[in-house]
Amino acid sequence: MAPVLIDAEARARLVRRFGAELAGPWCDALPGLVGRLSANWGLTVREVRPGNSGRTLLCTGPDGDPRVLKLTPDHEVARLEFAGLRAWAGCSRAVEVLDTDLGAGAILLEGLVPGTELRGREVPWPEIGALLAELHGVEPPPDLPPLTDRVTFMYDITERTVPGSAAETDLTPEVLARARARAMALAGDGPVAVVHGDLHPGNVLDAGPRRGPVAIDPRPSVGDPAFDLADWLYLPLAAGGTLDDGVEALRPHLPGLDAGRALAWCAALAPLAAHAPLRRGERTPFTDALLELAR
Repeated sequence: MAPVLIDAEARARLVRRFGAELAGPWCDALPGLVGRLSANWGLTVREVRPGNSGRTLLCTGPDGDPRVLKLTPDHEVARLEFAGLRAWAGCSRAVEVLDTDLGAGAILLEGLVPGTELRGREVPWPEIGALLAELHGVEPPPDLPPLTDRVTFMYDITERTVPGSAAETDLTPEVLARARARAMALAGDGPVAVVHGDLHPGNVLDAGPRRGPVAIDPRPSVGDPAFDLADWLYLPLAAGGTLDDGVEALRPHLPGLDAGRALAWCAALAPLAAHAPLRRGERTPFTDALLELAR
């Protein structure tokens, strides 16, 4: 049986993200788009994965090799992702682009084996350090936006979705405004590299013992590479430790780590990290620690 390409829940999520005028017709046209691209690229769709900005289809290619077809109604999202991955072409720690149809908002990627997320697993700090060093070591291309754009986007979405939710009591306009100002100040100066922009453990996949962890799903920009460290430094904090524990775990494996800027980013992004659990009504010692950072 062929997998369902778009269900009611996925359609509703995309409508919330992009609006009914864009998302509705795109969802209606999705089966035809997938059929055309599958014929062009010799794909067989095996599984559909959820996503906040489109649909991710796990496929097999004409030789039975695993491939991933990413589709989004916002073609600029696809263009930016491709621009970031193109900057990392040849980097073993970034997923490889096989083909694109950017006019259709489509990117065809290699499939990673076993392809399991690092989320919920013990952090392989030496390999994460190597991944960060490789991604941040390439020359920034001219077609990526500044990190200030990424910060603005993230805080704009948060400010739209907090009102009326369970997070509203803690993530007040004052808390969000203070954190946004901190993040914008950090984004406006400091070192410059290609920043992944969404480098949490769910966006790093195990590609096997020879290749190790590989980054996927970038929201790339150009700016301070310490931005990408925050989600990793939060992990010891979530486990009952401290941000400093994360710094010390990563420091031996990431030459030039600027602990001061990394910790400043942790404070500036803390409300964003707390947003999802607070919306779900999950008040924990970790969310309390994040809120304390945001003071």
